[in-house]
Amino acid sequence: MFEQLDETLHFTKNWQQQLAEAFNTIEDLCRYLQLSPEDLPASVNAAKNFPIKVPVSFAASIEKNNPYDPLLRQVLPIKDELTVYPDFSDDPVGDLAAAPQTGVLHKYHGRVLFINTGSCAINCRYCFRRNFPYADRQLSKQHEDAGIQYLSADPEVSEVILSGGDPLLLSDDRLTQLIQKLNTIKHLKRIRIHTRLPIVLPARITEKLISTLTESTQQIVIVVHCNHANEINTRVINALALLRNSGINLFNQSVLLKDVNDHANILRDLSEKLFSQGVIPYYLHLLDKATGTGHFEVSETVAVELIRQLQLTLPGYLVPKLVKEQAGALSKKNVS
Repeated sequence: MFEQLDETLHFTKNWQQQLAEAFNTIEDLCRYLQLSPEDLPASVNAAKNFPIKVPVSFAASIEKNNPYDPLLRQVLPIKDELTVYPDFSDDPVGDLAAAPQTGVLHKYHGRVLFINTGSCAINCRYCFRRNFPYADRQLSKQHEDAGIQYLSADPEVSEVILSGGDPLLLSDDRLTQLIQKLNTIKHLKRIRIHTRLPIVLPARITEKLISTLTESTQQIVIVVHCNHANEINTRVINALALLRNSGINLFNQSVLLKDVNDHANILRDLSEKLFSQGVIPYYLHLLDKATGTGHFEVSETVAVELIRQLQLTLPGYLVPKLVKEQAGALSKKNVS
């Protein structure tokens, strides 16, 4: 299907069409990257457990003919995903226990999270929700009003977090309707959107989306998810500029991943490149111990040393907080 991909034509299409043309087999992705699956630890069985999905816009930033590319490692299903690691589980951060009703997570004081969709534009192999039962637990349209009622009934909630999956995969119309409903809740101050789309499918950041966001009467905060400076290509820079120039506050959260970004110079370059585009480095997460992700784990000892090295070379506002999430905890735990 992608043997003769015309990138110029592909990037003229709208975001829905680009998403539809994402790579969804190991063979197609490897063919595009000029790699042989036989020379990689690729695993069809791992892809059966958690399907492969890689937008062309992200794949275009992966170095051709490089089996060790850090972006490739994030998306290629490999045999290590089938290894059983102690203390790794399908629900590593206690999401299911924190759900008072369908599609709603309430872990921390003053904040409520909506699981808006189970879909993502990209399937990151380290995803902490890769085993989440979205079919039964997402805030489908039929459960949306109940979620709004839950927020309305708790005056101590000042912020709602739209998550998933990726909430920016909602249509413009549905997203507009949701934001309008949230705007009617007087005690809400902010709508925070956690999304990887500006990084992996920047075509999603359209003028219509910008209008939807800027017309909100509540403050919009967007937290993007970028792990490596190489993910920030020209298309991403343009998408971030649209968001930044509209007055939306931009933050980034990364996951510390073995053989992806577990070196101080890589993390330093990421912080510098993010900030140059108006994005504040916010969190650096230790890996959430989801089944199938153990090969990505970096120890706390190594992580603390990496942060120490960043503190020696970067101003404080460019050093992300090193955190980990624990099931049942009242907040994320700072690691130091």
